[in-house]
Amino acid sequence: MSAASLASSNDTTRGSLACVGMGMTLGSHLTPLARDHIEQADVVFAALSDHIVEMWLQRMNPDVRSLQPYYAEGKPRSKTYQEWVDLMMVEVRAGKRVCAVFYGHPGIFAWSPHNAIEVARAEGFQAHMEPGISAEDCLYADLGIDPGRFGCQHFEASQLLFYEHRINPAGYLVLWQVALVGDWSLTRFHTGPAYRQVLVEKLSKDYPLDHEVILYHGATLPIEKPRIRRMALRDLPDATFTSQETLVLPPATVLKLDLTMRERLAELDKATGFA
Repeated sequence: MSAASLASSNDTTRGSLACVGMGMTLGSHLTPLARDHIEQADVVFAALSDHIVEMWLQRMNPDVRSLQPYYAEGKPRSKTYQEWVDLMMVEVRAGKRVCAVFYGHPGIFAWSPHNAIEVARAEGFQAHMEPGISAEDCLYADLGIDPGRFGCQHFEASQLLFYEHRINPAGYLVLWQVALVGDWSLTRFHTGPAYRQVLVEKLSKDYPLDHEVILYHGATLPIEKPRIRRMALRDLPDATFTSQETLVLPPATVLKLDLTMRERLAELDKATGFA
């Protein structure tokens, strides 16, 4: 018996919620478990911006409802995301098996899945998150980055400006949603060069202005290739951006040995007989 059918067989009178990731590349990234949840759901909500992808989902389930119409220029995205949760919960409370489909991994840069699952569980409904291949996974593969080699920090670009984060230029730095950097209102879908200049000024405290940075956009269709652009940090404000592009800063300095810690560990090795 499949995972979704097993979950629903325990109590067919109560609704349930599954938030699944379809991966980044259409068709090829969808896991068997995610497909199973989509196929067996009574209602499928699609948080997807491409009508072609929605049509593809309809081949697996006839009741696919797009969440995109709830976006609007000037409308806070926080309000839109709360509306998504409310829509899902109406169907869950009506006793239906609900599946919500998100790009990539449903728990990464996605407020609604976490909140919907929290609400559903608090009300006694079964709720589950099924992971998917994320933009981060594709980024590592396409750019040949091993995050364990030098270390890797990830920040939402605006969050880096809003808070006093400590950047480590000896590792990789990945900044998400750079097209929206500096937007407090959550109502805009892009900011502009002046906002990116503020970001450059922040980064220039740890990186030289001629440091090569990478703008990355992963492929979403099997016939596409990832978009990878390289430029100097100083040129970032005048670059054209899409909302899907991610900024990657490779290491600017070498890893520095912590001699005090190494001496302490050497003493531990001696004390424990591993020296």
